[in-house]
Amino acid sequence: MALDTGGVTSLYRTGEYDPSSDTGRHEAPTLQDGHDLGAALKAIRLFHGVTLQDLADATRIRQTYLAALEDMRLDELPSRPFAIGYVKAYARHLGLDVEQAVERFRSDHPEHDEGLRAPIGVRKERDPRLALVVIAVVLIGAAFLLWNVAQRAIAQKAPSHAVVAETQIPVIPSTDTGGPIQVGGAIPPPVESTTPDAYVTPGMSTNGDGSDTAAKLAEAPVLSMPLGAAFKPEGQIYGAPSGSPVIIKARRNGVFEVKGPDGSNYFTRVLQQGEAYRVPALKGLTVTVKFSPLGSTAPAIRSGGRAMTGIPDDPRFISLRCPLKK
Repeated sequence: MALDTGGVTSLYRTGEYDPSSDTGRHEAPTLQDGHDLGAALKAIRLFHGVTLQDLADATRIRQTYLAALEDMRLDELPSRPFAIGYVKAYARHLGLDVEQAVERFRSDHPEHDEGLRAPIGVRKERDPRLALVVIAVVLIGAAFLLWNVAQRAIAQKAPSHAVVAETQIPVIPSTDTGGPIQVGGAIPPPVESTTPDAYVTPGMSTNGDGSDTAAKLAEAPVLSMPLGAAFKPEGQIYGAPSGSPVIIKARRNGVFEVKGPDGSNYFTRVLQQGEAYRVPALKGLTVTVKFSPLGSTAPAIRSGGRAMTGIPDDPRFISLRCPLKK
């Protein structure tokens, strides 16, 4: 179905080349006319009544570049790739063969190994403030250097006005008359050299209530333990090796425990009748034995090296031998 164009008589704007017109098809100049491609393109443009301004608006190329292309002033155009692009846009707008136009351009102006030229119309501008900053820095550095050199020169040339005062040592007349020398009595030592009082750590010499520990121990009643016959082992002896002064022997079967003051367990065992435990002979060792004769709690038995206190009257459970030594 044909497209209804109504009253439209032309599909191209005024000034553009219409390839369907008879005039353009039979009488238009070709790309081979003229002495170069620029002249051929200009002839075709003028034949179709297209101005440079119309061509510049359609191709978005500067009018000065289009005029330079028609006159083949290639030095006024950017680099060669841009010039070829302008040729393609020019030929495409006029309805010409793009490849043929490029081929004519290359034949008229063959490519030489030339470097890319800088874009036309671009100016290299520098910030003037940068030059001022550099000059100021150089001047400040030079001034500081000159000032430093001048100060050093002045310091080296300046004479020294320092005069050392002459001091005279007074002469003490000799008092040696050849007779005996009188020696005075002893002088007491200065306060700093006297022996300070012994330091007493708070809480070490008292029991917290202000009383002296040694005084309390001296005043405490001491019960002497009667010594009997020599100890005769009736079973295995545990604990320390021979030579320990304290030996605990079980009269009946029972559990025997030895614990330290911090609660650590040194020895725990069920002692059979006749078995014994030899307490280690360590300096400052304290042994405490608690037991319940006939279901009642008895006082503790302590061994501190000099006295045994709290010995119960009923010796049916344990036998204690303690050869005390001072």
